[in-house]
Amino acid sequence: MKKRLLALLLAGLMIFALAACSDADQGQPQNPDSGNQDDGNEDNQGEEQQPSGAGAGIAKEDLKVGFVHISDPSDKGYTYNHDLGTQEMKEALGLRDDQIINKYNVGEDESCETALRELVEAGCQLIFATSFGFEDYVLTVAAEYPDVQFCHATGTQAAGSGLSNVHNYFASIFEARYLAGIAAGLKTENNHLGYVGAHPFAEVISGYTAFYLGAKSVNPDVTMDVMYTGAWNDPTKEAQVAQALIDRGCDVISQHCDSTAPATTAEQNGVWQVGYNADMIDAAPNASLVSARINWGIYVTYATQCVLDGEAIAVDWCKGYADGAVYLSPLNTAIAAEGTQEAIDAAAKELVDGSRHVFDGPLTGVGQDFSGNEITLDIPEGEYFHESEEQSAPSFCYIIPGITIVE
Repeated sequence: MKKRLLALLLAGLMIFALAACSDADQGQPQNPDSGNQDDGNEDNQGEEQQPSGAGAGIAKEDLKVGFVHISDPSDKGYTYNHDLGTQEMKEALGLRDDQIINKYNVGEDESCETALRELVEAGCQLIFATSFGFEDYVLTVAAEYPDVQFCHATGTQAAGSGLSNVHNYFASIFEARYLAGIAAGLKTENNHLGYVGAHPFAEVISGYTAFYLGAKSVNPDVTMDVMYTGAWNDPTKEAQVAQALIDRGCDVISQHCDSTAPATTAEQNGVWQVGYNADMIDAAPNASLVSARINWGIYVTYATQCVLDGEAIAVDWCKGYADGAVYLSPLNTAIAAEGTQEAIDAAAKELVDGSRHVFDGPLTGVGQDFSGNEITLDIPEGEYFHESEEQSAPSFCYIIPGITIVE
């Protein structure tokens, strides 16, 4: 099982790296004409990625929707936030409790395939798999059940799978992370930020780079250390890594991991924290500044309505700040630096009107492809890296100046 998990992780890293870096030297996406998605029922990523999986529709009272989660809502993080989206969808569409079936605490291993099959056998016509490592199991089961729609969060393989009942979805969380970084850049007293990352995947690298760029936009002197936990949800490890970063002198800690452990560790050490997935002020009122969040309800409601109506679901779906798909929790004004909300609002306005992009040039960076060969990024002034325009999942995989990866 450990060998298979390692293989999955390596394969995922390769997919992200190749997606990000095929045109790296020019700093351009694979399809420069791509723009932001404008409509929930279609995307603009090329003909092969147009909505698929249309059917005859299902009577609302006959619908069953299944979810496979890597943890459970008690994590107060990723699964908690995803479950909020489920509840939003249930209320919006008027579904009964017994029409929603959740499989919690499912590993990124063969237990995922078992959970997916159990949901099919329970009569689910639509299944959401919410963790990156679930994708291979989704593809296996979806191939056997073409009449069931499968939606996979953070994945990359739907467009090339040849399966009309498989769909990838994510949100442009890098935009919210950029805005949250502004709070960190204005708050730090020693210009040394720290970041607790789960895995060295493009999803995580894109996120912490966006956070750092947001901080740097208001504080050009900031630097940032990044350490990985090797797990999406491991509160013990997250606390240990947060502590190690604080011991290195980081006075604002952020995270791409699922629990509130970095927040509580920051509070115990008298430093500050920027969260993910949930408003963490209750957990750490004297440390938590703000959190970057995704509103999963927008997509989950959209996809479920498509199944009810017999309409096609987008193969790759991604929305951002302008659509309300990503947002910030309320700023902790009791501890935030003066002028923080005004700085965030000004940047947000420019992200929405297109006069600012998270990965604006000039921007350079260095990464590695799957073979370990060095790859470089060089985006000139006036251009930008077109994140999540080629596919819903992030593809930025470069380490930029100012960020140090701590082993």
